[in-house]
Amino acid sequence: MLSNKLATIDSNNFENILIALADPTRRELLDLIALRGQATATTLATTVTVSRQAVVKHLTILKDARLVSSNRVGREVRYKVCPQQLSSTAEWMKNLAEDWDRKLDWIKRIAED
Repeated sequence: MLSNKLATIDSNNFENILIALADPTRRELLDLIALRGQATATTLATTVTVSRQAVVKHLTILKDARLVSSNRVGREVRYKVCPQQLSSTAEWMKNLAEDWDRKLDWIKRIAED
């Protein structure tokens, strides 16, 4: 059942998504971009505690995971959140939790009998 839900997420990208979301700085960058609609690395670097170069590296990881997309406007590269990957990942996690809840309920019933 869960493997079918995983199929809605590009299985080659699933590990990249989880790795990208594991880092608190990248989650903060995602939140900031979502709040602003779009943002440049320079703008983001003024609001986080890491350097602009570190922000660019984090954005590259987010982009590789397809959690953000980029668009060049003149000399600026603007990033925006790609919500589909987040939605698919959240749905898979929700289904995983429900599956574990069912398994734990089954174990509890066996233990109580």
